[in-house]
Amino acid sequence: MDRNIIRKRIRAIRRELDKKKIRCLLVTEPANVTYLTGFLGEDSWAAVAGGRVWLLTDSRYTEQAQKECPSCKIIERAGLMAEAVAKLVEKLKSIRTVAVEDNSSLADFEQLKKTVKARFRTVAGIVETLRSVKDESEIATIRSAAAVSIKALAQTLPQIKPGVTESELAGMLDFQIRKLGARNSFETIVAFGPNGSRPHHQPGKRKLRKKDAVLIDFGAKYNGYCSDITRCFVIGGMTTFYKKAYDVVEQAQAAAIKTIKPGVKITQVDAAAREVIDKTDLPVYSHGTGH
Repeated sequence: MDRNIIRKRIRAIRRELDKKKIRCLLVTEPANVTYLTGFLGEDSWAAVAGGRVWLLTDSRYTEQAQKECPSCKIIERAGLMAEAVAKLVEKLKSIRTVAVEDNSSLADFEQLKKTVKARFRTVAGIVETLRSVKDESEIATIRSAAAVSIKALAQTLPQIKPGVTESELAGMLDFQIRKLGARNSFETIVAFGPNGSRPHHQPGKRKLRKKDAVLIDFGAKYNGYCSDITRCFVIGGMTTFYKKAYDVVEQAQAAAIKTIKPGVKITQVDAAAREVIDKTDLPVYSHGTGH
């Protein structure tokens, strides 16, 4: 990742830490670690202190970290993560209290208190607050993730034929995402016929039949950023009821999109979509507004 982008983020984090009188922040949430370091690997933490950032990783990821994190000091641990933190805090000398993200596990937090000679406090939302406002590079990457998804689906559509199973179609779509240089944002959902009423259906052996509805919920993860798209199709013509439901959902989506602008709360966007559906004799969905 571009050094200037990382440096800008670190300066912003530093300002937040100064406001909260935090001298050392331990970042454990993977997405937050990526945001502050550019590292796309796993099982790694970041520490922010005195305007510097350390990435705590192990030998599996050292080479990757050196390439992806030119603005960070890489610490290769051989033992427990808490032991690596202890060595860093000892090296920094002046650190008496360490702030830890509150999404770290209880086991990790207890191990830190047992191993590191410092006091600990939990904090929430420091990195997430900055992440909530996307910079131009993030927006561009999200668009790239969405473009990968759209292209992968287009390349998979010819395989939607009677006889193909849900699991087979999901695998074909996943393969196209991989070919385009991305990974899945989450496990791809492919549901045929009545299985489409299950929002998180797990693709199985059911074969596609003529006049089935097809639901595909999928996404691509590109350079750490995800897309999440749902598309519905019908095979051999749609029923009157399906056409009605499709039209209402399309109208609800349009109403929600029209509501979106700076300063509008997400709850207002959600309400705009629900209001359209509520005026029909169709049931309103129970989960939050998404795609």
